[in-house]
Amino acid sequence: MLEAMTEHEDYRGQLVHSAVIPGRQAHYGELASELAPQVEQILSRLGIERLYSHQAEAIDAALRGENTMVVTSTASGKTLCYLVPIAERLAERSSSRALLIYPTKALAQDQLRKLKEFGAGEAFEAATYDGDTPQAVRREVKKQAQVVLTNPDMLHVGILPYHHTWAGFFRNLDYVVIDEVHTYRGIFGSHTANVMRRLRRIAAHYGAKPQFVCCSATIGNPQELGEALTGVELRLVADDGSPSGRRIMGWWNPPLSDAASGERLSANVEAANLLCHLARRDVRSITFTLARSTAELILRYARDRLREEGLADKVMAYRGGYLPEQRREIERRLFDGELLAVTSTTALELGVDIGGIDAVIMVGYPGSIASVWQQAGRAGRGGDDALAILIAVGGGIHQYLVQHPEYLLEGIAEHGVVNPQNEFILGSHLLCAAYEKELEKSDELLFGGGEQGSCAVAELLELLARERYLTRRGQKWYWVHPELYPAGAVSIRSISGAAFDIVDAESDALLGTVDGESALRTIHEGAIYMHAGETYRVERLDIEARSASVVAVEADYFTRPLVVSSVASAEPSETLEVGRLNARYGEVTIRSQVTGYRKISQTGHRELGSAELDLPTEEFETCGLWLGGMDALEVCAEGGFEVAGALHALEHVMIALLPLFALCDQRDVGGAAEVAHAETGEPTVFIYDAYPGGVGIARAAYLRLEELLRAAAETIRSCGCESGCPSCVQSPFCGSNNEPLDKAGGGALAEHWAGALGDRIGKREGKS
Repeated sequence: MLEAMTEHEDYRGQLVHSAVIPGRQAHYGELASELAPQVEQILSRLGIERLYSHQAEAIDAALRGENTMVVTSTASGKTLCYLVPIAERLAERSSSRALLIYPTKALAQDQLRKLKEFGAGEAFEAATYDGDTPQAVRREVKKQAQVVLTNPDMLHVGILPYHHTWAGFFRNLDYVVIDEVHTYRGIFGSHTANVMRRLRRIAAHYGAKPQFVCCSATIGNPQELGEALTGVELRLVADDGSPSGRRIMGWWNPPLSDAASGERLSANVEAANLLCHLARRDVRSITFTLARSTAELILRYARDRLREEGLADKVMAYRGGYLPEQRREIERRLFDGELLAVTSTTALELGVDIGGIDAVIMVGYPGSIASVWQQAGRAGRGGDDALAILIAVGGGIHQYLVQHPEYLLEGIAEHGVVNPQNEFILGSHLLCAAYEKELEKSDELLFGGGEQGSCAVAELLELLARERYLTRRGQKWYWVHPELYPAGAVSIRSISGAAFDIVDAESDALLGTVDGESALRTIHEGAIYMHAGETYRVERLDIEARSASVVAVEADYFTRPLVVSSVASAEPSETLEVGRLNARYGEVTIRSQVTGYRKISQTGHRELGSAELDLPTEEFETCGLWLGGMDALEVCAEGGFEVAGALHALEHVMIALLPLFALCDQRDVGGAAEVAHAETGEPTVFIYDAYPGGVGIARAAYLRLEELLRAAAETIRSCGCESGCPSCVQSPFCGSNNEPLDKAGGGALAEHWAGALGDRIGKREGKS
């Protein structure tokens, strides 16, 4: 297939690199524990005569009572690592209960199908309990289900607050399974870590101490992340014994449209062409995108190209924001083989069984090595050969990757970062916990993560009492607003609270939702909103009512917000001084405003115009790093560079490359650059977490600052444009329209400061 693509008449050298990742032979292991006859019969009926080595190790550990963390490749049979211990416990004691937690409803629905194959309905009762579960069914699930499948959102908002109705379940809770642990990072992971502490607290209230079995795709710090998520010690099982087929990996770079400016043709158009190329040959594929709007755009392009051949209805989009019944229907059509292709956000990256997929197209780097191989692993299940293509989109990170394929082939997976002690997140979960059951002194240690953290919890409790959410009686804290429901006001996918509804102005139908965090950026007045291949324009945004009114339009463009940010204050907690370079990390206060938006053509991605907006300024406290020094003036003077443009260029490329060093998306990070900032009095570049309280991204950048600066310098140096382009220093999210920018100056500063840090590290190692 790859050869056919490169021989097509439209091919212009886009395939920069390709590699064949060889298959792997299976390695088997023996159980030290003897299984109950009922469990042996289940395995025999499934045709499982031998267990992979990691399965045997994980099952034995679980049967010994250990909390475990299983980290193996996609489709390696991790499900058996927890189903066998659960089935064994149920064979011993039918009153035993297990809670299986998945990051998405789609994955829980898919796993229920697998449980039915395993024996659910015969050997034990299993059911999903999530937002799609009918009210009439929920009472039966609580009473009868021995294995309940849910997601962190439902656990947070629909189970823990009503734990008294689950008393029998919690009293007998033996196992808690957390699947796809690598997805629990940043804001979502930090929230989920607090939900897990609330779960442990409620289980203890009913006399239970469940074991945890965690499963994850490859990640740099699986044990650390799992333990931060659960708050318990985990045994790591990481020796993958499963077989795999060959995988052909391609790095695809859209051709230049203008060599001088560095502009390239649209990655979305390239993706649609590849999707159609595969569909016409009856090759089933998934196209992964970085944003909902991109999934809809590629769907639209592909349908236009396939309509004459009668294949337009064989392509669908799948993303968050669709209504439950829409998602279930798309999942059914995928599983039954009715669809040839689907464009998706990361919603289908996880282990949903979608049948025989032959190829994967990734439109942009998904933010981590783990996600690349997770997405690529969706094709070729069952040991078949598979094709995976990574398409570079605008931004330094993608050009860096196509020039350095070894980064993915040889690189070590990044570390997942969570911050359960983020005061905004922790404070909201303390309120939820107090609603569920009064807080005691021991809970300060549970939520604080130790003696030092318990002090922060105590301070938060005092603050919440002053704000009259809690009251203290002796050594206990009580919720004092029985008419309020705190969990309902806390979205665990963001920090900003409830989502915004998207309503069709003509039919008054609810089309979907957008999280409150991104609402001002994505559904401002004039914004183009795409849903199921249809285009809508936002006519009115009601911030107080948290809703946007849209009308269907025929638009040949999409919109991109212009955001201006500044650093109002900075308080360092760590400082690194090397010569005249000052690098600091600490708390920063950010002011941010969406000032307008650009209209971008769907076909050529040219800017068609812009408009101003009058939206409120948002201010929040977060964590960030900042670096600078008076030597920046000397470097720029010697090279004839513009100081403001050099700092601005360096800020852009550092943000663009940061996902290589921390598990994040480029949009999870913000930045600013000033020639003489009020706090530092010197030329300064700021990089900060784009969320109140911070989630550890800037911290990861601070710890790997030299590597980040060296990658920035190389990205700028290797780009062939004359004065800066989207492949190096231009940012599509820049609120000042990428002005001023000095590409050469940014590269010179990056090399100078990386060299200073390298000299310091070299001297330190020499002394040791």
